[in-house]
Order: sequence, then C-alpha cells, then structure tokens
Amino acid sequence: MAGERIRAGVAAVRILERQGVRFAFGVPGESFLGLLDALYERDGIRLIGTRHEGGAAFMAEAVGKLTGVPAIAMGTRGVGTANLTIGIHTARQDSTPLIAMVGQVETPFRHREALQEVELAPFLSHITKWAVEVPTGDRLPDLASEAFRRSVSGRPGPVALALRGDILDDEVPARLPETAATPVAAPD
Repeated sequence: MAGERIRAGVAAVRILERQGVRFAFGVPGESFLGLLDALYERDGIRLIGTRHEGGAAFMAEAVGKLTGVPAIAMGTRGVGTANLTIGIHTARQDSTPLIAMVGQVETPFRHREALQEVELAPFLSHITKWAVEVPTGDRLPDLASEAFRRSVSGRPGPVALALRGDILDDEVPARLPETAATPVAAPD
C-alpha cells in the first residue's frame, strides 16, 4: 500500500465517507465527472441525481439539518454553481453543515475566458464559512478533510470546494490523511 496510488476524486470521496457523509445531490455535469465516477465506484455515499441544482442544495441542507452531518451538493461551473447558491445561503443562515463541491474550468484553460468561467471560491465566500479552489490533485484529500471539519465545527455551516475537472483524475497516494477530530464547543 505504500506505493499504491488512487485518483484524487476517489481519495476525496473516501475521506468524506470515513467522516460519515452518506449523501451527494446534484445534476450530473462534465466539469466534475471524476467526482461522479468516484461516487459511483464507492458504496458509502449515495448519489442522488436531481433535476435542478437548487433542489440538490436544499436536499443537502435538509440532510445536514436533520442529521448534523453534512451532505454534498454538486453543481457545474458557472450556472450550476449559481443555481446552488440559494440553498447554500439557507444553510449559512440556519447554521447547517453542507459541503458544496462544484466543477471548475480545467487547469490549461483557467483565466482564458473558457465557457462559464467564474472565480467560484470568491463568489461563494460570501455565503459559506470557507470556500477554496483546490490547486492540485495532491491537495484535494487534505482540503476535503478540512472542508468537513470546518463545516461541522464551531457554528456549523456550508463550505465549498471548487474542483477543476482535470485534477480529479490526478494520481495521489492511497494513504489518506488522518481525519481531524471535530472540536466540540463547551464551557470549561
């Protein structure tokens, strides 16, 4: 296992699965195919296709509200992500844990006015606790773990990971980072 490698999308799904995430909602899209493939290959997180990203976000928000464990809301770059925002904003207002995983323009085409290219992390930062564009496949496992931790710690709420389609298929070490303990706020 020391030299074994897996796709970054699979690593992210394994980490979230290990943390207790059980549902992913979204309209399938080409900008996050590597994530869809990873969800299809695993049994622990149930993928539920929706007709609109707004419905996906509200379904994920409902799961988080009822269980205290975030669900994944997925959308494509640009329009798909914009459609998620009302549900993400509701999660923020209601302190509901939720993990938005949104597609982004592939690395070679970033900052070249590709179709529906939007700076998603800054766009989502106003309605989430934390939003980041994952820079490389190697960083995705750590950032997926951090996204879960931030979503459920302190005042729970939504977080967002913008995922360039090409990094989801990058090969990363199969040895995944340890899951961070979720701090529990309590009086001393």
